[in-house]
Order: sequence, then C-alpha cells, then structure tokens
Amino acid sequence: MILLTGGAGYIGLHTAAVLIGAGHEVVLFDNFSNSKPLGVERLEAIAGRPVPCVQGDVRSRQDMDGLFDQHSISAVVHFAGLKAVGESAEQPLRYYDNNVTGTLVLLEAMIRAEVRRIVFSSSACVYGDPDFSPVPESAALRPANTYGRTKLMVEEILRDLHIAAPDWSIALLRYFNPVGAHPSGLIGEDPNGIPNNLMPFVTQVAVGRRPELRVFGGDYPTPDGTGVRDYIHVMDLAEGHRAALDWTLCDPREVLAANLGTGCGYSVLDLVKAFERASGQAIPHRIVARRAGDVAANWADPSFAGQRLGWTAQRTLDDMCRDAWNWQRQNPRGFA
Repeated sequence: MILLTGGAGYIGLHTAAVLIGAGHEVVLFDNFSNSKPLGVERLEAIAGRPVPCVQGDVRSRQDMDGLFDQHSISAVVHFAGLKAVGESAEQPLRYYDNNVTGTLVLLEAMIRAEVRRIVFSSSACVYGDPDFSPVPESAALRPANTYGRTKLMVEEILRDLHIAAPDWSIALLRYFNPVGAHPSGLIGEDPNGIPNNLMPFVTQVAVGRRPELRVFGGDYPTPDGTGVRDYIHVMDLAEGHRAALDWTLCDPREVLAANLGTGCGYSVLDLVKAFERASGQAIPHRIVARRAGDVAANWADPSFAGQRLGWTAQRTLDDMCRDAWNWQRQNPRGFA
C-alpha cells in the first residue's frame, strides 16, 4: 500500500487517481487545512471504490505511528506541507514547523516501520532566480523565499539520511507550475481564499467570482513583457509521481532529483489567451506593477526525468486550459 501524505490536496488527489488506475492500493493522510473531504468522495467516484483516508497531523508522532501500525505501507509519496510563498515570508516559523518538522516526524515513523522508499514533493523554488532557462537539475540551489528554503532543507535532510542509511530509495521531484484538472471535472484546484497562483485566479474570473485578473508586470524582457513560466498539466505531474514511485519500488537505493515540467515557457498573456480560446469567455485583465520576488522567465529542462524515469509531459497548454475550465464551470464554488 502507498501512503500519500497531504493526499486530499490538489496534486495528491490527482496522483491518487493515477496510482489507483495503475493498480496501486493507496491510503490518504491529510489534516484538511487546505483541502476538503468532498474531494476524497469525488476521488472515490473516479476510482469506483472506497479510498481509505485518515485525518491527522503529520507533525504528530502518535498519528504517524498509528498510521503505519494500521496499514501495511511499502512506500510514501510526501505532499503534506504549506505552500504559499507570500505567507511563508510572513509566518516563517509556521512553515519550518509544518514542512520541516512534519517531514522529520514522518521519516522517524518510516524508520520504525522499516519503510525505506519515499517520493518527496519538492519545488522548482529551490532554484530561486536561475541564471538561465531551461533550468537543469545541476543549476545552483538558492531559494529566494522561506517556502523554497523549507523544500531545500528537506531535500538536504533526505540526502543526509541516505548517507547514513544507504538502503533508502529517494526521489526528489522539483516541479514547476501545475495547472488543469482531471478530465472528468470531478476534481481540480480549489484554493482557500484568494488564489496565489495564476490559473485558479483566471478560472474564478471566468465564472464571475473575481472581477478581473491583475497581471504583475508588463515590462519584463520577454516577447510580450509579461512573465514566462513552465505550466504543467496536473495529470502529467501525477504521472511523473507514478513513474518516480515505480522507480523507488525497483529498490535503486539512491537519491534522484528530477525536474517535472514541459520544457516550454509560456507568458501570462499566452495562458490568458489560451484560456479564452478554451472557455469562450473573455478574461478582463490589466497590467499592474511587478510583484517583488518574481523573475522574468523560468522554465524546466525535463530531459533527465525522461532518461531516468521514462517520463515526459504529454499535454499542451490548450489541454490544461480546457480541463481547468471544465472543472471550474462544473464547480463554480469549488468543492463547496
């Protein structure tokens, strides 16, 4: 059985759907701080069967030990963590406590249960402002915010663990900007409060929940002046986690860090135009001042994941926008 911490979240639900479809048994663990039980019910509708989900806190040794005692777990996909860049600057201790301490408690429980295979949900934030794009895994690691530093710190903890215990198999997945939704429209991205990411803000404008999109910066050295990013369909991202999990289950006994991205950079306005095509909806938007900490352009070199994991992204920007719109129009208030 595969444990997905934070398994009721946006990426966790889609990864669970892919793993179940590939024949894996999964158990979800979540505290529902940024997810909703209805998402698990929707996952069960996709799977066609019940999916066990345990509510608890990854920082609780009692919760973690109980989870491993109750379920025969062979590997872990570790999503659980706080992820808002701006909030991480305002509440750094909360982010270190949740993201770093929570991982330590999980790893201690894994050691006690003799489970030595883990896929860690890292982030392209570990690169900070890269010197060039596309960004390879060998690029300098210099995160520019607290959130990114918590991710890099966990990566370093896992590398040190492997030095002390070489029988561990560890995959570190650094992914770029997940967007889109399951093609059924049953599950998708449903952030609490005002979205921090571009796509859910665009979809909420399209259904009338927000009056307009503010585009931060129109004077970057890019083709249209707006920031360029690597957007990856959440289903491709989920397939990347499946590939990494299957790699750990082959017991390679090493640490592998891999980018998950498309290798293509799209500007903010590229995405807006693609979404307008997919939805038939005009997206009111205006250019405002740049946002502190944003970089002009950042996209992945995903070739290593293709070589080592046999994974490449398959879905286009139009696919991402079509599926995001399908989710949002069916669920204008999200899981509410």
